[in-house]
Amino acid sequence: MNVDLLPEDCYAHILSYTSPRDACRLSLVSSTVRFAADSDNVWEKFLPVDYQEILSRLVLPLVYISKKELFMRLCSPVLIDQGKKTFSLEKSTSKKRYILGARELSITWANNPLYWTWKPFLQSRFTEVAELRTISWLQITGKINTKTISPKTQYAAYLIVKFAERAFGLDSLPSEVSLEVGNGSFKSQGTVYLRWQERKKQLECLGHLYFLHRDEALRSRVSEGDGERFAREREDGWIEIELGSFYNDGGDGKEVKMCLKEVKGQHLKGGLVVEGIEIRPKE
Repeated sequence: MNVDLLPEDCYAHILSYTSPRDACRLSLVSSTVRFAADSDNVWEKFLPVDYQEILSRLVLPLVYISKKELFMRLCSPVLIDQGKKTFSLEKSTSKKRYILGARELSITWANNPLYWTWKPFLQSRFTEVAELRTISWLQITGKINTKTISPKTQYAAYLIVKFAERAFGLDSLPSEVSLEVGNGSFKSQGTVYLRWQERKKQLECLGHLYFLHRDEALRSRVSEGDGERFAREREDGWIEIELGSFYNDGGDGKEVKMCLKEVKGQHLKGGLVVEGIEIRPKE
């Protein structure tokens, strides 16, 4: 069968029910399919239904000549809401993803310069980050409504951080992480050591039994919940820590509360650089 015999708008209608990845692949079939695959009718279907509202919240307006170009531009994070968040789309699935900047989070005593410093950071996508000077009560919380993210999708939340050279006390006791949807209808919990892998290997290689035994003793004071999680390096050079995951069924909007805290050790800690919390579809 000659695929070029079908009208272009027929192909456009069919392609609008696929995914961005499939539309790009199928555009290689023929020139007729390619024209249909590039049409605004197809790519508007891949844009979120509230994309106009999202565009109105941009810090800097986007220039585009087609819906496909707009989609591709939104696949790179753009600043929204006075620069306190970023928004982007996953190129293969068109699912939404957000990063809540540090200014959008609730950080205990963050406005007290004795405990936290707000400053520009060259590697950050935001104008400033929060760096922990010294504190005993560490608690970082973020919130997002399920209405703002893609329905019928499994999501995960990740705290994005770096460790300053002077970092201390962060791995003396595991921090507790949690994610709660609605009024406790779903909740996951776990623990994580705020340390980078190089530091962990260094302690083990040097045989610092005192620190290792101390960790084990202190760890017994913390409930592990779903189990221990680990910090891992991202492609952008930051470190991410999974706070939890959940399924967004697309029903009534519910508040998702994500939290990391270490409040039981009563010891001083410092050197944690907080960029924000990312909410993205889980692989």
